Amino acid sequence: MKGFFSNLRGDTFGGLTAGIVALPLALAFGVSSGLGPTAGLYGAIFISFFAALFGGTNTQISGPTAPMTAVSMVVIASIIAANDGSVEKALPAILMVFLLSGLMQIGLGAIRLGNYIKYIPYPVVSGFMTAIGVIIILTQILPSLGYYPKEDAELVSKFKPLAEELILENILKEEAAEEILVLEDFKETISRAEKITLDDILKESQTLAAKEASGALGALKVLPRVVKNINWLELLLALGTIFIIYGFKRITKVIPSTLVALLVMSGIAYGFGLDYRPIEEIPSGLPVPKWEVFTGFSIASITPYFFTALTLALLGAIDSLLTSVVADNMTKTRHKPNKELVGQGIGNSIAALFGGIPGAGATIRTVVNINSGGKTKLSGMIAGLVLLIVMLGFAPVASKIPAAVLAGILITVGIGVMDYKGLKAIPSLPKDITLGPLKLSSEVMIMLIVLVLSTFWNLVYAVGIGLVIASLMFMKKIGDLTAEGWDVKPLKEEAWKDEKNFPKKLKEEVFIKHLKGPVFFGSTNELQQLALQIPDTSSVVIIRLDRMQYMDQSGLYAMEEIILGLQQKNIPVLFVGLLKQPKYMMERIGLVPDLVPNDCVFEDFDTCLQYIVENVEDTVSSLPG
Repeated sequence: MKGFFSNLRGDTFGGLTAGIVALPLALAFGVSSGLGPTAGLYGAIFISFFAALFGGTNTQISGPTAPMTAVSMVVIASIIAANDGSVEKALPAILMVFLLSGLMQIGLGAIRLGNYIKYIPYPVVSGFMTAIGVIIILTQILPSLGYYPKEDAELVSKFKPLAEELILENILKEEAAEEILVLEDFKETISRAEKITLDDILKESQTLAAKEASGALGALKVLPRVVKNINWLELLLALGTIFIIYGFKRITKVIPSTLVALLVMSGIAYGFGLDYRPIEEIPSGLPVPKWEVFTGFSIASITPYFFTALTLALLGAIDSLLTSVVADNMTKTRHKPNKELVGQGIGNSIAALFGGIPGAGATIRTVVNINSGGKTKLSGMIAGLVLLIVMLGFAPVASKIPAAVLAGILITVGIGVMDYKGLKAIPSLPKDITLGPLKLSSEVMIMLIVLVLSTFWNLVYAVGIGLVIASLMFMKKIGDLTAEGWDVKPLKEEAWKDEKNFPKKLKEEVFIKHLKGPVFFGSTNELQQLALQIPDTSSVVIIRLDRMQYMDQSGLYAMEEIILGLQQKNIPVLFVGLLKQPKYMMERIGLVPDLVPNDCVFEDFDTCLQYIVENVEDTVSSLPG
């Protein structure tokens, strides 16, 4: 407990500063997600407090982040669309997906997967992060120009025929579920259809219009309409926000420019009584658990989003652990990755129960905390408490913030989150693959594939496809590198240092093969060539395994096939220098000692040479002629 309060002054100032920096971002991410500013604040409060309390990085400040919000946005939009455009109806399923992702993060930490997150290829992460930036910028163009598809009467009217069709389809589905649908008599259907009002049709049309304009692709689709319907006041508020965020940084970085932009532009809009669009009202009072998470959802409603929840969990893990590395470099400490995942999972799970959006370790907020004096977990907990106090004391004031100001903040976040380091490296990366007449860099190709698919199709599938392509490319490269060392030659053309004194008279009878590097599915073809290149004069084959550190199942069975083929020719095989992992694999299937007896497995070449001298006869040089 003493250590917990060992840096009280520094942690208090660090947590206070980080909490103030987090405030505008929490509100902006909440609005962007589709659940409103309150969801962003709740996410920031609970994740910051509990991830700090239970996590494995002392100085980490957690909360909603750009990548987590971008994925959450997709989840929220799709579940709301499946629930007739009603946030209230969709909320239990949405929060259950978020809760599930939090529990998955706890599971990832429990099975110690935090040690393996670092193996995700950089091109996949780079393409994904740049896509997040592009998505945020494109989706925030609409509110920054004061355009809301549900309020575009012309666009909404285009969807009225489809809306009527969907409403009627839902009536038929309800009747079928209630087992009262009778094809010979549509009296009940007609009765229910007559109860449909113009408001019902309008509401469904608005939902379809909002769905049409959702996401990066949707924003591009409606952009021509947006340009024709610009709200110049909203645009000026957004531009003013962006200008202050970038301009104020040139004056000083002591005060967060995002907070300055929020206060100045909101003050101008409210103080001058401008006719602007405010954000949704933020409720005052303590957060209340959303028990409908358990009482108002069905398994069928969240089943399609299981892999999305897993993606959220993995993305949050990557996001948090990358921030932990940054914190380590600044504080010269070492974080505990698996404990950090458990802490993040607990924070996200509790946030979901109170209606908050998911988050992760936030790099900028963590850096601010460290620079302001934060050194222990207390700083992250204080940051969460600061946000709670702001919400309890200033909720009515915060509800007056212009939506366009938050859109402007998010545009700067989108610009900042893109991976410029990866983009700048595109011209200089080696072009190692050929597609027809084109020469391309495999890493650039992976990055661009993930970028394009994430932006215009599906974030979850894009990352999966990127990982698969990156893995296949890696396997091919390792296979090619391994194959370069697989030169199958007889002893007289290849000899290691301890083979120099091998008896010349036995060189025709004994074939020696050196296996250099791992024997896995990418190198089995080269291994199989061994049997074809053994001279007819050979009566014994020595396979040197001193440098074969690893063997997978494919390599194991390829080796077994070769030995069986040699046994049919009555050619014994001797192993030299069999290492621990390959030996374990061979013993599991009985390759050793069933096919290669223990007395034919030698620790070093000198022992093997002694066996050769005693048991192999010179049959070639003694032949007549």
